[in-house]
Amino acid sequence: MTNFILIFVFITAGLILQNIKGFPIHIYKTLNKIVIYLCLPALALFFIPKIKWSTELLFPIGAAWIAFIVAFLLFSILGKKYGWSNKLIGCLILTAGLSNTSFLGYPIIEALYGKSGLETAILVDQPGSFVVISTLGVFVAAFYSKGSPNSFAIAKKILTFPPFITFVVACFMNVFNYDFDENLQVGFQKLGSLVTPLALLSVGLQLRFEKNSRHWKFLTLGLFFKLIITPLLFLILYVFILKQNSSVIKVTIMEMAMAPMITGSILASTYGLKPRLSSMMIGFGIPISFVTLAVWYFIMNFI
Repeated sequence: MTNFILIFVFITAGLILQNIKGFPIHIYKTLNKIVIYLCLPALALFFIPKIKWSTELLFPIGAAWIAFIVAFLLFSILGKKYGWSNKLIGCLILTAGLSNTSFLGYPIIEALYGKSGLETAILVDQPGSFVVISTLGVFVAAFYSKGSPNSFAIAKKILTFPPFITFVVACFMNVFNYDFDENLQVGFQKLGSLVTPLALLSVGLQLRFEKNSRHWKFLTLGLFFKLIITPLLFLILYVFILKQNSSVIKVTIMEMAMAPMITGSILASTYGLKPRLSSMMIGFGIPISFVTLAVWYFIMNFI
């Protein structure tokens, strides 16, 4: 419940602050940089060294990768067919292709499936969503942020992207079974915990309720893919095709039904990929997802 309250508190704070005369609303750009360059690396250094790998984890871990790749293929094809700008395509991929598997996912899954469900949710999130945004996510952001991107420039952005660097470091730590001193771990955890409040405040500062906005149809498309098509894809793939029906699979599908990932929106905004639309995907996606999640939970009880 605390997480749900925080969502509305920080988004509302951003909405209020953007209407206060003289308040530097462009401070959201600074907030985005703090999230990307400090908070995300801290999360990687805290979580990834602790992951215990096994083949049984392929279903929950693979879900985030599959969802992102499908979003990449779908919106790239649609964008090319209908002549969308690169920035629009990139924004839709980053916001509709990534699920809010931690801030929303953890408390919702724990409430519905208990501690065992939370363990699966962490697997979907850390080696799944978090690694996707640190690798494929930054590739998409770099690729679509420029009109004529080249491979050298994209590779340079990925290799110098702080979350990616710390991800590589954390992976080596995992391989060699090494972790930081406990005091450092606490510091990383506290710094990482700032991701959500700072990101939500940034979303609130950018969110606009414009009746005649040209983004409404793309918002509808993005949320329809994220909240309906994505979990349906995994229901068909995991349950009906691969014949998997465990509680792990149910939790995985529920995680894929979560609202768009806040950090994906921040990454899109940081790279100039339709910041208004990326904020709308979060601002509208989170409350709408509460309704769609209830429907998916009802469906999960019958499979």
